Amino acid sequence: MKGVDKMLYGGIEAGGTKFVCGIGNEQLQVIERKSFPTTTPEETMKQVFDFFDKYKGNIASIGVGAFGPIDIQIESRTYGYITNTPKLAWQNYHFVGALENALSVPIYWTTDVNAACYGEYMAGYGKGKNSVLYYTVGTGVGGGAVVDGKIVTGFSHPEMGHMLLQRHNEDQFEGICPFHHDCLEGLASGPAIEKRFGRKAQTISFDHPYWAIEADYLAQCVYNTTLLYAPEVIILGGGVMKQLQLLELIRQAFKEKMGSYVDTPTLEEYLLTPMLADDAGLIGCLALAIKKLEQ
Repeated sequence: MKGVDKMLYGGIEAGGTKFVCGIGNEQLQVIERKSFPTTTPEETMKQVFDFFDKYKGNIASIGVGAFGPIDIQIESRTYGYITNTPKLAWQNYHFVGALENALSVPIYWTTDVNAACYGEYMAGYGKGKNSVLYYTVGTGVGGGAVVDGKIVTGFSHPEMGHMLLQRHNEDQFEGICPFHHDCLEGLASGPAIEKRFGRKAQTISFDHPYWAIEADYLAQCVYNTTLLYAPEVIILGGGVMKQLQLLELIRQAFKEKMGSYVDTPTLEEYLLTPMLADDAGLIGCLALAIKKLEQ
């Protein structure tokens, strides 16, 4: 890019609860970052524009990982839009158009979980591997896949968090998803746990019997994913996975469900929490900003 003395890249992890904006370099080092609550497009995007404004002329491109659903089909008339999200203020918001108008740089546009998956693929536990699956288990549940360096998409982005599950025989909770009830997000997300108990997941003791139920649901997710994709690694992130006892419970439940049917890598190398922790999404956005210029 002519006139740029120092090439920088932008990243926007646009979550349903908060936005994280960052500036980084080609080595995916974060130079500056800022986070703020997700409110209305007018309020939130003003903070986005203000953050990047001082870097104008030095930003080569920006990668965006957004809450959804979003339109990722470039040929579509609503490409770059957040579409029928439950966050009413953001429905049919032209996110990419707003960025392009304000900042005049190329934009890589994908989901927040795809960005996190790509971050782990480039700089985390997926580095050097050909296939990586990433799930975030938090306010919602979402999944993304990278195979041979490409984010897996079809007519739209995957909605892995809404796979249907077999209900645990000790769980009478009806589920919170208005579309499916017994889907992964409806039964195992942070809000589902909170509705069961009337309090946040992080306040529930690590030895509470509920965690065996949560592990069962997430093990079903991993089981289904293994049979569908046979990835080299599956990474489980998000706020719910910060329960440190949960990963080993999932590994045990997955082993029981799979039996000896499929030989996976050792579970200590196959089922992991993110190496990049809470930075997976932002680093993924920076990496996708770089990728945008290679397209």
